[in-house]
Order: sequence, then structure tokens, then C-alpha cells
Amino acid sequence: MKTILAGGLAALVLVAGILPAAAQTVEFTVINNSSYDLHYFYTTPSSENSWGEDLLGDTGVLSAGHEATATIGDGSDQCLYDFKFVMDNGAELIEPSIDICTLSSYTIND
Repeated sequence: MKTILAGGLAALVLVAGILPAAAQTVEFTVINNSSYDLHYFYTTPSSENSWGEDLLGDTGVLSAGHEATATIGDGSDQCLYDFKFVMDNGAELIEPSIDICTLSSYTIND
């Protein structure tokens, strides 16, 4: 009986150790190759129905022709994310199902 219980606890500890490691923080470069300043950049796992916080945060604006590092650290283990960009002219660009697990950069074009 003790052997079975010990084996079960060892398996539980192993699974518990794996689960937090599955959550990820992903960094990639956003390149604003458009002729408009980017004012807001929202992301969400593709399986969700609401946008997360603005990734530009306090920096506020990614000017046309510039690039910056974006960090997604929401604790999700998902690879497919939807992106929403809001430009200074009010235009919104929504890009669905971006694989952030393999993403090193993302370019916004006109």
C-alpha cells in the first residue's frame, strides 16, 4: 500500500512540476512598417473572446518606421494568438491565429 501511495505522489509531483513550465513568456519584435503610428496593440489567445491589456502600455506609441520588443507573459500555454493593432488614424487591423511559439518578429504594413 505504501509503495502505491508513494508512486502516486511521485507522479502528482511530476505533473505539478510540468504544468507551470508549460506557461510561457514570449518576446518578439514588432516592426511598424506602415505610414501610421501604432497607438494600441492588444493580444489574446485565439480560444478567448476578449482582448488583453494594451502591450504598448506606458510607452504609448510605436512610431511609423520604428520597431520595439513586445512581451506576452499572460501565463497561457497557447501558441495561437489574435493580434489587434489600432493606428493613429483610428484604423484597426486584426490578425487572427498568429503562432507566437515560432514568432521572432511581426511586421505591420499599410
